[in-house]
Amino acid sequence: MRPGSNDEEWREDCAPRRVLALFATKWTSMILHVLHARHAGAARTGVLHRSLPGISKKMLTQTLREMEDTGLLTRHVESVVPPAVEYRLTPLGTRFVEPVELLYAWARTNPDALDQLAPRPTARRT
Repeated sequence: MRPGSNDEEWREDCAPRRVLALFATKWTSMILHVLHARHAGAARTGVLHRSLPGISKKMLTQTLREMEDTGLLTRHVESVVPPAVEYRLTPLGTRFVEPVELLYAWARTNPDALDQLAPRPTARRT
């Protein structure tokens, strides 16, 4: 917030808060990144699970459902036995890939800044 900025700019439904709420979990941005960078915008559930070390199947399913509900992904069920489910980035999801990739690129070129952060009490990494 800029000194002297209007409080209306920081209301609960302002754009910065809405985008941060979208990425409140680390998995949303990581799924967007993996779908875009590794799988050309579409992948089956098992492929996504293998591409995201550390995510549980339950968390993957929950995050994919939330992303589908918000319009970032579409879910496609193939008529085979057993049914195959593929998730695809929507045009909206593709638009959200750009800021994610910018942030990830910054992180790759600034690992020293990340190393200087004090560890969070809930972080797994030491």
